Amino acid sequence: MRMILLGVGTGVPDADRDYTHMVWEAVDGLVLIDAGGSTYQRLLRAGLDPHDLRAIILTHSHADHVNGLPGLLFSLKLAGYAQQLAIYGNEPTLAAARRILEAFDLEEYQAATNWIPVNAGDALDLPGAAYRLRTAPTAHSRPCLALRFEGSEGRALVYSADTEPCDAVRDLARNAAILIHEATTPGPFPGHTSPRQAGEIAAAAGVNRLVLVHYSPRWTMSADQAIAETRAGGFTGDVEIGREFASYALPPAQR
Repeated sequence: MRMILLGVGTGVPDADRDYTHMVWEAVDGLVLIDAGGSTYQRLLRAGLDPHDLRAIILTHSHADHVNGLPGLLFSLKLAGYAQQLAIYGNEPTLAAARRILEAFDLEEYQAATNWIPVNAGDALDLPGAAYRLRTAPTAHSRPCLALRFEGSEGRALVYSADTEPCDAVRDLARNAAILIHEATTPGPFPGHTSPRQAGEIAAAAGVNRLVLVHYSPRWTMSADQAIAETRAGGFTGDVEIGREFASYALPPAQR
């Protein structure tokens, strides 16, 4: 089981960083987290078959996290995708996504969907999944879900989604092997997190590895400075700037 980063940038992309979104790969199929930009093509570039998609989780409704959804559903249909694709999200996000699709008027050129509302704090029941998936509310300008993917031996990967520092995300990340956390702004800012704050959260949660996404060397700070800021926040574990198409596998439990 692993997470593959499809995009790692902010709401203003860089030449080598598209909007932040990612895909969870397990033996039972792919779960896409958000759909920003050319998601179908990015799945192919990651060496994945879009036909293996079993679900999409939309963390929230800001444009950089949902603007690729119409194109993805359009391409899936044209490519012969025959399944019904489950789309999870909180009620406001699903409502916005459905309005976006209505505006595109894709008619019959759209993969079949099953819209499944999720309340922050819910566990998601994906039939046949070999892992547990829990959610938590974030502190953002729109309702937003953080995600925790946990294997049978308790090893976990957590994605913060868009958030300022908050107890709910810190608690969701408690003792995770990997925390993928946004680091958008140079300093504290409503609804977002700085690299130093991400380091503070990772240290408080006791995670082993911190990966910074929703980050830009232009709009946030240089990569070296961002790493130094996480250290200034008290994090002493492994830390790196997320790279597009990098993958993060759940490590085996120590015995």
